[in-house]
Amino acid sequence: MLKRIVATASCALMLGTGLPLPAHAALIGSEQLLQPDSSARASIQALLARTEVREALVQRGVDPAVVQERVAALSDDQARDLAARIDQLPAGGDGVGDVLGAVVLIFVILLITDILGLTKVFPFTRPISK
Repeated sequence: MLKRIVATASCALMLGTGLPLPAHAALIGSEQLLQPDSSARASIQALLARTEVREALVQRGVDPAVVQERVAALSDDQARDLAARIDQLPAGGDGVGDVLGAVVLIFVILLITDILGLTKVFPFTRPISK
C-alpha cells in the first residue's frame, strides 16, 4: 500500500515537471545595455551636496569642487563600488555608546563576582554567606 502511494506521488511529480511553464523573456537592445547607470553617481552626488559633508571636507582641507570633478571622472564600475561602500558604512556615532556599554558590562561582571565572593572590588557589596 505504501509503495503504491509513493509510486503515484512520484509519477505525479515527474509528470508535473514536464509541464510547460510561462516564461517572460525579452530582447534587450544594445542602446539599453550600453546606457550608463547613473543611479550610483547620483547617490554620491546627493551625499556630497549635503552641508555637513561639505563642511567636513573643508575642515579636512579638501575643496568640494575638486571632489565633484573627481566623482564625475569615475568610471561606472568605480561609481557603483563607491556607492556600495558608502551604503555599507555605519550611520554615524563616535563610539561613546560602545565604550559606555563596555564599562557597564565590566561593572556588572565585577558586581556579580563581588556578590559571589570571588573578588572584593566594591565596598558596598557583601558576599553571599556559605
